[in-house]
Amino acid sequence: MTPEFAAEVLKNLMYQAVLLAAPILLVGMIIGLAISLFQAVTSIHEQTLSFVPKALAIVALLVVLLPWMLRVLVSFTTAIIEKIPQMAQ
Repeated sequence: MTPEFAAEVLKNLMYQAVLLAAPILLVGMIIGLAISLFQAVTSIHEQTLSFVPKALAIVALLVVLLPWMLRVLVSFTTAIIEKIPQMAQ
């Protein structure tokens, strides 16, 4: 395995990780920002008010995006398995 090949595999791995994590993190950040703004405007500082909507939104997003996420993971895994013969060289 050459250093260039290893770097390419790691680059693809990092790209896939960011691609899969970005939607979840963005939704959590947007919901958190909206809840924080709501709490600042209304002076309500309840801990569960910030956690429950975020958790529900992330679970709903995972239900919606799960087929796409699985397709991405399967295609990445297939590509890595197909590159195994090149790794032995």
